[in-house]
Amino acid sequence: MRSDTETDVCVIGGGLAGLSTALGLAERDVKVVLIEARRVGWGASGRNGGFVSAGFSLSPRQIVKDLGREQAREVYDLSRDAVALIRRRIKDLELPGVPVVDGRMKVLRYHDPEQLARDCDFMAEVLAIESEVWPRERLREVLLSERYHGALYIPSGFHFHPLNYALGIAQAAETAGVKIYEDTPAVWLNLESPQKRIETPSGAVLAREIVIACGGYIAGLQPLLSGATLPVATYVMTTEPLGARLKEAIRVPYAISDTRLAGNYFRALSDGRILWGGDITARTREPGQLAKKMIDDLLSVFPQLAGVRAEDAWMGLMGYPIHKMPQLGRHAPGVWHCMGYGGHGMAATTMGGELIAAAIAERDDRYRLFSRYGLQWTGGRVIGAVAAQMTYWYYQWLDRLQEARSHG
Repeated sequence: MRSDTETDVCVIGGGLAGLSTALGLAERDVKVVLIEARRVGWGASGRNGGFVSAGFSLSPRQIVKDLGREQAREVYDLSRDAVALIRRRIKDLELPGVPVVDGRMKVLRYHDPEQLARDCDFMAEVLAIESEVWPRERLREVLLSERYHGALYIPSGFHFHPLNYALGIAQAAETAGVKIYEDTPAVWLNLESPQKRIETPSGAVLAREIVIACGGYIAGLQPLLSGATLPVATYVMTTEPLGARLKEAIRVPYAISDTRLAGNYFRALSDGRILWGGDITARTREPGQLAKKMIDDLLSVFPQLAGVRAEDAWMGLMGYPIHKMPQLGRHAPGVWHCMGYGGHGMAATTMGGELIAAAIAERDDRYRLFSRYGLQWTGGRVIGAVAAQMTYWYYQWLDRLQEARSHG
């Protein structure tokens, strides 16, 4: 972009929230410009584990407590619809490099078969999500670790290559008419007049409405939104190809995560590597010796893989609201936000993008189902980050205590 550009809607942020919004608007014949400070999918949307399933970062039981059973079911239905939409887009758009691998598994690191049964019944009866209880003996035939004591298998979940999916959605949006400008950060916003002005280093975008979808990388762009989310880091590693050694530890292709408050998530890749993620911290700088840290974490679960090396390791920032739910809505005339997906963004960002696109183009007010979860102040970048870090340490202590009691 080398001069001022006029459009109906300007989307700020080229992660899956922004891309899904832009594509949804273009499919509804709205003229859209999307600007991205780096490259599309550069942030959390391209750096995550690639897990896709219905739900949110906040626990299902807490959502039911907050919203009541009927409204909780409605928001879960929207999330489940988003999972189906992702599947359709992969198939219909013939997205390259995005094979779908079915199966999602949540594993316990402490012995409580009654909890698994309760969770299975709750998900089916209240949220219409089918799952299957795997007892410890069955689970340990496919995950060869003494750390795990049972699992819920969710057949509707799946995993894929998240960056390739983001790039595919960007291409689909461009094909539908969206103008995407990478390496084009928004540096100043004039939101007061009916025609909004978004200044960038190479020109301005003039738009009737804007959608801010910046997640953990929003910095100080818009004070209200910046104050309502915390940038939270998580870490991911891929091992070297393991060959036959892979089956010494993992014998299923599913997306797997444990149910700890600050747990691990992992999956076997088609080339014999393991993608391993975990840890949550409010410290936004990459720690030293990250690859070694992640290998040590892997070996604490699968010690039989001793000697395996990391091929790559990286961190990514997620945008976490205090309430752990998507922040969707309009906070000023013509100014929308679509953010707050930390930790559970693949389906939720698609859902959020569709809801905001429908709201702008069709005056669809379903986004108001999330109005209970608004733009709550996090306490600021310093105080909020300290409070968040202390909370995560407390979670880790609770996790260790629960595991110790189970083994005791």
